[in-house]
Amino acid sequence: MLLNCLEAVAISVLAFVGQDAVNWRDPSRHQVRFVSVDSSVRLEVLDWGGTGRPVLFVGCYLSAHVYDEIAPKLTEWFRVYAVTRRGIGASDRPTIGYDPPQRTADILAVIGALRLEKPILIGNSCGGDILHALGVQQPERVGGLVYLDAAQDPTLKLSDYVPLSAFRYLSANVARLVKRADQSAPVAFPEAEIRQRPLDPAIRKAIVDDYKVKPDYARIRVPVLAIYRTGTLKQALDNSESQNDEQLAALIADYAGHGAMLERWQADLREGVPTARIVELPGANLYMFISNEADVIRELRAFAATLPR
Repeated sequence: MLLNCLEAVAISVLAFVGQDAVNWRDPSRHQVRFVSVDSSVRLEVLDWGGTGRPVLFVGCYLSAHVYDEIAPKLTEWFRVYAVTRRGIGASDRPTIGYDPPQRTADILAVIGALRLEKPILIGNSCGGDILHALGVQQPERVGGLVYLDAAQDPTLKLSDYVPLSAFRYLSANVARLVKRADQSAPVAFPEAEIRQRPLDPAIRKAIVDDYKVKPDYARIRVPVLAIYRTGTLKQALDNSESQNDEQLAALIADYAGHGAMLERWQADLREGVPTARIVELPGANLYMFISNEADVIRELRAFAATLPR
C-alpha cells in the first residue's frame, strides 16, 4: 500500500546516531519508566506530568520520544504519557508478541500499571489498530479514541478504492509515484527520536504487515475523534515534477487514488460510529502532531471537553 511505502521512506532517517551519544541528554522534561507486560517484556513509558484527564500516545513504529515536543504543551490540561511499543527503541525486542491480541494486551497492561482512569488514547498511523481493538474489547477502560491519520483499513488493497483504469496507472508507475506521492511538508523529528536504535526490519514487518485487522467500528462504544491529512490537486500539481502527459496522467490517478482511500475510510468510520468527529488538515504530514501541532492540540482539547468524566 502506498502509505506504508511512504512511511518506510520517512522513517529511514532514524538510523542516524550522533557522535556525542554518550554525553547527550534528552532535553524533554519527562520521567522514564519501564512497565513489565507479558511476564518478562518491558516497555518504555514517558511521563511528562500535568493535570487533568490522562492521555496516552500510542505510535506505530516510532518510539514515545517522537512526542517530545507536543507532550509538554498538553500538560496544562492533561496528564500526559506515551508508550514505546515492544520491538522499538528502548523497549524490549522479543521475536514474538506482535499479533493483535498481544499488542492490545500490552497497552492494556500499561494502562493498568499506570492506574489510568479512562485515558484518552491517541494513535498515529498503524497505532490506530490498537485503538480499534481497545474501543471494542475494553470500552469501560477507555475515555476516548483520537486517531491521527490512523483511522484506516489496512486490509483493503489499492484496487478496492479506485477504478480499474486508475489502478492500472498506479500499478505501472508505483515506484516513481511513491517518491512524490506525499505532497505535505517534511517534518523534523525530535533529536531523541532520531537517536533511537534502528528498527529491525523483521519487527517492522511484524508490526505493520503481518497482522492486518479490519476495524470493527460498529462495535466501538467510546467517543471518537479522527483527524486526517489531506491535499488538493493544485498542491499535487505544484509539487509535481511531471515531464509529459503520461506522467501527469499518473499523478492525477495517484491523487484520485488517495482521495478515494480517504473517502472510503471516512465513510466506514461514519457508518460504524455515527457520532465520530472527523477533521481534515490540508497539507498536514503523516506526523501531524509535529507538522500541525497547534491544530492537533486545539482539536484534542475540544474533544476532551465533550467527554463524560
